[in-house]
Amino acid sequence: MSTAARKSPFTDWTVVVPLVSLLALVFSWGRDLPGFVVALVALCLAGAVLAAVHHAEVVAHRVGEPFGSLVLAVAVTVIEVALIVTLMADGGDKTASLARDTVFAAVMITCNGIVGLSLLVGALRNRVAVFNPEGSGAALATVATLAVLSLVLPTFTTSKPGPEFSTAQLTFAAVASLALYGLFIAVQTVRHRDYFLPVPTEAGAKKADGSSGGDGSGDGEHAEPPTSRAALVSLGLLLVALVAVVGDAKAVSPTIEAGVAGAGLPNAVVGVIIALLVLAPETLAAVRAARRDRVQTSLNLGYGSAIASIGLTIPAVALASVWLSGPLLLGLGPIHMVLLALTVVVSALTIAPGRATLLQGGVHIVVLAAYLFLAVSP
Repeated sequence: MSTAARKSPFTDWTVVVPLVSLLALVFSWGRDLPGFVVALVALCLAGAVLAAVHHAEVVAHRVGEPFGSLVLAVAVTVIEVALIVTLMADGGDKTASLARDTVFAAVMITCNGIVGLSLLVGALRNRVAVFNPEGSGAALATVATLAVLSLVLPTFTTSKPGPEFSTAQLTFAAVASLALYGLFIAVQTVRHRDYFLPVPTEAGAKKADGSSGGDGSGDGEHAEPPTSRAALVSLGLLLVALVAVVGDAKAVSPTIEAGVAGAGLPNAVVGVIIALLVLAPETLAAVRAARRDRVQTSLNLGYGSAIASIGLTIPAVALASVWLSGPLLLGLGPIHMVLLALTVVVSALTIAPGRATLLQGGVHIVVLAAYLFLAVSP
């Protein structure tokens, strides 16, 4: 028997790290943690992020696009929703705007951070990043509609004072969000699946016909897909890693909240930090896909995560508001509405040609930087 055949799975870091991170979650849950323990949990959190990316890529390689990016986006968002509802249940009135802050942060991070980084990486590799404008444009339209219905309209409705929906309005927003999310998934995975598949680049075509050797970073797409058993194991470990990511993020959130309050920063910064931590696996997966000349996969991850974040979070918090005490503030302020409008306009101009250069990627990164700066210094 070969050494590889005798190798125990528990010597593989992609197996060990999610399990250790989950143990860290179990022992830290609901406890006041000293500084060195918080540092250890944060280290486990970082390891779980890397493991989640690895297992997501294994599953994606088995099921193919666009199902692969859908698996990671939905898994992360479902657990993110659980984190938001848990924090709102524990926090009372001070977390009334947590759902809004976290969802809007997710939209800005995905539509500007993930998309911008992916375009930068793709353009650096091939001078021009190429993708399907039909699929990406449909995804962007869905994001914009969901964001306006759920995050902008509450600021202007008059049935209740403040940036709140009435019960009937919240019910409509929840049903509309679920309906749009379900319709998008049907279009992405069944009716127009080809709109969301990676577009071959000139460099990739040359490599395929043997005229250019390249650097070999795209060879992963041509490897044999993993077996069904290996994909199922990776799916299970992906869920474990994502539970660990979100749970460990909650474990360190009191330290984050104390640090934010001690620095005199707005409470909305907590939602930004939580979104950054939770979206870390998707960000890394998107960048790695762009490095393999699969920018469309990166955009599927970015826009798909934004759609899932709104489409699943709003119905969840609407349902949770039945038993949660305190108000549910969903409406954005003027600064954030301006940034959302800028994001939609810039994204539409980026997506329409189906090709992007370093400039478009840089513009998205600057918009994200403006959002992060204004979150700290409104």
